[in-house]
Amino acid sequence: MILTRNLILQLKYIKEERQLSLGDILNLIEQNGDYLSKTSLSRLFQEGSEEQSFKEETLLPVARALLDVENLEETDDADTKAMKSLLQFKSQRIRELEQQIEKLELDLSNEIVKRHEALDRERELYNRRVDFLKSQIILKDERIDRLMNALLEKDKDYSDLMKKNLSQREP
Repeated sequence: MILTRNLILQLKYIKEERQLSLGDILNLIEQNGDYLSKTSLSRLFQEGSEEQSFKEETLLPVARALLDVENLEETDDADTKAMKSLLQFKSQRIRELEQQIEKLELDLSNEIVKRHEALDRERELYNRRVDFLKSQIILKDERIDRLMNALLEKDKDYSDLMKKNLSQREP
C-alpha cells in the first residue's frame, strides 16, 4: 500500500510538473499500446486518491507513460529504480498471466467444441433409435390393423354361417 501511495503521489507530481491534462496522459498511454478509461484515469488523479486502492491494470499504463518504466536511468534515485524494477517485473508477470489466460481460453473453447460434437453424435444416435422405434410401432400398428380386420372378417363369416345354419333348420 505504501508503494502504491508513493507511486500515485509521484504520478500526480509528474502530471503537475509537466502540466499534463488527462487527455495528454491518455494519448501517452495509447502511444505505449496500452488502454485505460478516462474514468479510471480521473479517479487516479482525484484529490485523496493516494489513500484508495487501485488495481495494477490501472496503475501500470499510467506509470509506463509518465515514468518511462522501461528505461532505468543513472539519474534515477534508488526508490525510483526499485519502483521501476518492480513495475517491470509486475508488467512481465501480467503479460505471462495474460498468455496463460489466452491459452486456457483456447483450451476451454476446444473442450467446449469437443463436448458439443460428442453431444451432437449422441443426439443423432438417439434420434436414429427413436426413428427406428417409431417405424417398429407403425409396423406393429399395421399388423394389429390387419389382424383386427381379419378377425372382423372371420367374425362376419361366422355370423353369416350361423344365420345360414339357423335359417336352414327352421321349418
